[in-house]
Amino acid sequence: MWRHIASNGMSLLIVLLIAAAGAIAWGKAKYQAPGPLAQAICLRVESGSSMRKVSEQLAEQGAVSAAWLFRLGAEYSGKSEALKAGSFLVTEGSSMAEIMDEITGSGVSTCGTEVVYRIGVNRAEMQVRELDPATNRFVEVAAFEPEDGAEPPPEYLEVRQAADTRYRVAMAEGATVWQVAEALKAADFMDGKITELPPEGSLAPDSYEVTPGADRAELLARMQAAQSARLAEAWRNRDEGLPVKTPEEALVLASLIEKETGVPEERRLVASVFVNRLNQGIKLQTDPAVIYGVTGGKGVLGRGLRQSELQRDTPYNTYVNAGLPPGPIANPGLAAIEAALHPESSDYIYFVADGTGGHAFARTLAEHNDNVAKWRKIEAERAAGDGD
Repeated sequence: MWRHIASNGMSLLIVLLIAAAGAIAWGKAKYQAPGPLAQAICLRVESGSSMRKVSEQLAEQGAVSAAWLFRLGAEYSGKSEALKAGSFLVTEGSSMAEIMDEITGSGVSTCGTEVVYRIGVNRAEMQVRELDPATNRFVEVAAFEPEDGAEPPPEYLEVRQAADTRYRVAMAEGATVWQVAEALKAADFMDGKITELPPEGSLAPDSYEVTPGADRAELLARMQAAQSARLAEAWRNRDEGLPVKTPEEALVLASLIEKETGVPEERRLVASVFVNRLNQGIKLQTDPAVIYGVTGGKGVLGRGLRQSELQRDTPYNTYVNAGLPPGPIANPGLAAIEAALHPESSDYIYFVADGTGGHAFARTLAEHNDNVAKWRKIEAERAAGDGD
């Protein structure tokens, strides 16, 4: 009898083990299979939330079919204590495993609200943007220019209180070091003093993610390191026979190109004009350099150059002095640096605005004078139109 009982017990144990193995296999397959979510959502995980609360949120929003299985998967994968606070994008059809990786990973929010501080050549603007999960596109909620003593809009004040708001500082090509430093001083989500300005041209235009309370001087150091790395890489791969002999000279040339054209297709052609002039010993005669000599990079001139300024002998007056100016006149982007070190092959030595946002290029002074006359006519017509 005991043998019969033992045999039955063993059979039951085997059945139970098989059932358990089947249940585990089913649970694992369900955990890793595409989920029921029909449209992407932004899942907000509050600081101090538990895996239970998050699993219930996901179930309520239709992202998981079983909250208990999601929690079991967290335990089984050893991630139950790795939950991060933030706002996370859960795309349609995401599996439980994919959602788990998202909310227990780096902790960097992938949706929700972000503040982008755009530092441009003419102004700095704070933008509050919200990600629309359905389109995966950011929608602008508010935008304003920070001013001393001015109250920011309520939309900004609201997101400043949220722990999961992300912040980015986006620096435009062609901004000067002074403009960047002054703009950072007005960023109330940053901290620390800027006691010394970096050298002109040494900051890499780009978008930089920062955390609330980030040190301003440390951000400038990050920008410098990025520009240094870009310049070093571009210099290693430069064309042969260029009239610039050092990376520093290449940076100066790149800054002139950056300020002369905003048309990507023109950069290498503008570079060719400067290279041809340098090779032939012709003065560069570039207005942005003269303007920098007048303003010192502190703000925008806001008017045309006067004849007295074109004749004034400053180190940056390329109508008076031959060769490159003594230093960069702005912070050039990577495309301008690449253009300076890989110029187009041309015999152009002149260019002037053509009225479309680009330039007309010329090989001879006669051609250039014709192009200048056309531009003056366009200027006169625009001035007459503004007066109507």
